[in-house]
Order: sequence, then C-alpha cells, then structure tokens
Amino acid sequence: MSARHAIAGIIARDLARATRQTSRLLGGLARPLLWLLLVGTGYNAIARVEGGLPYQAYVFPGVVVMAALFGGMLTGISTVYDREFGMLRLMLASPAGAPAVLAGRAIAATLIGALQGAVVLMAAPLVLSAAPRRYVAAAGALTLVAGMSAALGLAVAARLRSVENFAGIINVVLFPLLFLSGALYPTATMPPPLRALAQANPVSYAVDLVRHALGQPAETSAAAAAAVVLGATAGAFGIAVLLFDPEQRFVGRIRPGRGSAAREDAA
Repeated sequence: MSARHAIAGIIARDLARATRQTSRLLGGLARPLLWLLLVGTGYNAIARVEGGLPYQAYVFPGVVVMAALFGGMLTGISTVYDREFGMLRLMLASPAGAPAVLAGRAIAATLIGALQGAVVLMAAPLVLSAAPRRYVAAAGALTLVAGMSAALGLAVAARLRSVENFAGIINVVLFPLLFLSGALYPTATMPPPLRALAQANPVSYAVDLVRHALGQPAETSAAAAAAVVLGATAGAFGIAVLLFDPEQRFVGRIRPGRGSAAREDAA
C-alpha cells in the first residue's frame, strides 16, 4: 500500500466517522456561537476595547479560532479509540508507516476544524463589516489554524490509551490555550507573568492571524503570526510522529526479554 492510498483511506474513514457523530459536531459549534451571541451581547454594554471596536466584533476572530481549535483537537479522540480497540496497531503496522497514518489523521482533523470554524465565520456579517476579500483571507487563515489544532490534538493523543484520559487531559490543555491567547480579551493588560505565557502561546498568534485577515488591529504582524502558526504545526506534528514511533526508537525503549510484549504495548 502506498502512502498516498493510506492517507486517502484514513481521511475518508475519519470524515465518515465524524459525520456520524452529529452531536459532537453540533456541540463544537454551540460553544463558540453561544459565546458570541449571549456572552458577547452582554459584554457589549460593559466592555471597552481599545480602538473603539464593539466587544462582539473584537471577540469574533477569537470565536472562529475557538471553533477550529476545539474541532481540530477533539478529533484526536478517534486516535485514542483506535488504540483502545486495537485498530491503531494494524494501521501502524502497515507498509505506509506511522508518518502516513498521522498525516491522514491530521488532514482529516484539519478539515473538520476548518469546517466548524467556517460555519462560525459565516456569521461575521451579524457582528462586523468586512470586504469580501477579507473573508477569503480569513478562510485561508482558518485553514492554517485548523492544521495547527489538528497537530496539537495528535500530539496530546499520542501516548494516551483510554478515552477517559483524553477527555480529562484535553480540557486541561484546551482552556489555558484559549484563555491565555487574547481570543476573548486583550493580553496587553495582563499581569507580566500571564502576559509572558500569552506570548509563548501559539494560539495567541492564531488569533492575531485571523484578526489581520478580517482587518482588525493585532498585537503581532501577519507574517510573524503565520510563521509561528506554521512552526507550531510542524513542531507538534513532529512530536506526534516521535511519540507514535512503533519501533520505540525514541521513547520507551524496549527492555531486554520483553520484546514482543513491549511492541504490543507501543501500539
């Protein structure tokens, strides 16, 4: 089996699985839309954003990133399902190799995250005014953000062996990434320690990238934000490949006398 066929098969399988899980898809859309329509409406009356933007307009890029982030990262749960029920072992044993398997997973998660973000993006005319070309740029930025979210989700899922562990850990990862990103409020006024964490957070640059695409002021330049998003995507995917290594060459080396059992545990 070639890597291309393996990637295409995994993408088709993961997309088919996602379309059957309509409750998860709807839940992923409900969270950002509720924040935009309910919380955003209430904060419009009390929040003052530098530059005179209404709070709903300010928070909209962050809400788009929120949808892509949750959609892309939570798709990593399918990897944990497959490990728990033995399917991942068969995938990693295929001639295509672990990088092809993970590439298919990452592309499928990117498509799901981008789709969820695009649904939220279609609500943009309700809260802000932008030229049509801005929406095209926002769609491109959204695709990059969804790719980063997918790679981060794979890295988190790489060594987890149960769905319960994934559900607990992913929330511990997701919410700090979101709340320390400038998605929901400016980071410039944060205390210095939190400000430093926000500057090290790749999601901060994802939010800035979408802000630039929609014509809003941002804390970093568009080129710098795109570079950080692409770098975080490549780094997270590389970590996932190392952690998924079926031969255990880089992590969890096999101890003498435990060869076959350790290989089974690795998958």
